[in-house]
Amino acid sequence: MSDIIEDIEIRLLLEALYQRFHYDFRDYAQASIRRRLRQARDQLGFANFSALQEHLLHDDDMLPRLLGYLTVQVSEMFRDPSFFRTIREKVVPHLRTYPSLKLWVAGCSAGEELYSYVILFREEGLEDRTLFYATDISEEALAAASRGIYSLDRIRTFTENHRASGGKSSLSDYYTSAYGNAVFDKSLRDRVVFSDHSLVTDAVFGEMQFVSCRNVMIYFNRELQDRAIGLFNDSLMRNGFLGLGSKENLRFSRHADAFTDFVREEKIYQRREQ
Repeated sequence: MSDIIEDIEIRLLLEALYQRFHYDFRDYAQASIRRRLRQARDQLGFANFSALQEHLLHDDDMLPRLLGYLTVQVSEMFRDPSFFRTIREKVVPHLRTYPSLKLWVAGCSAGEELYSYVILFREEGLEDRTLFYATDISEEALAAASRGIYSLDRIRTFTENHRASGGKSSLSDYYTSAYGNAVFDKSLRDRVVFSDHSLVTDAVFGEMQFVSCRNVMIYFNRELQDRAIGLFNDSLMRNGFLGLGSKENLRFSRHADAFTDFVREEKIYQRREQ
């Protein structure tokens, strides 16, 4: 198949996905979306994207299967431990000054980052005054995050990351082992609100002291990244904090002037007062 025909089919498929189901991937980074769609096409057994589109429009089971490929993210608990150590040592002292806190994990995927924050906030004595909002466009991802179950073969990495981030307890205090999995304590979800929210099409999400959106915008093109940063700007209270992934930054954004570098090397920003 020529690249020209494939480009046409991909555009039509993404347009169908938006027009029929209102999931908008049209402005995602093209190389990433093309790679994921090719994987979906091949593993779902379709000869081309037109055949995949046909099933998407007429087979009710196809949407969640396709979204599983388009929204998959690879994460770890306490990924980039130096980031979480910096949160613990430099951001938490500011957060202690608030009587109540709201933290938004945008694009929470299967919940690894969410649980990292909840555990960190518990260890720092902030959990009881914090509401955690975990959002994603994928119902399957939100369901996985709300279950809090991860394969035991990932726990060694999670444990090493937690220790390197300055963890004040053992990660094993927060889960029990069962049938090859680690089942995280349901009390970690007592103050979590799971919600369907799209950075592409939805509006501002509450008034937050902290927004974390790490390794999500790398899949967006510049226009879409700018939209997401605008949402974060509007969702943060003055002096609120924004945490991005190691390969993400605000330099290109028309909203960049709304933030200052709080810890530049860790991509932690603070919203200006005005």
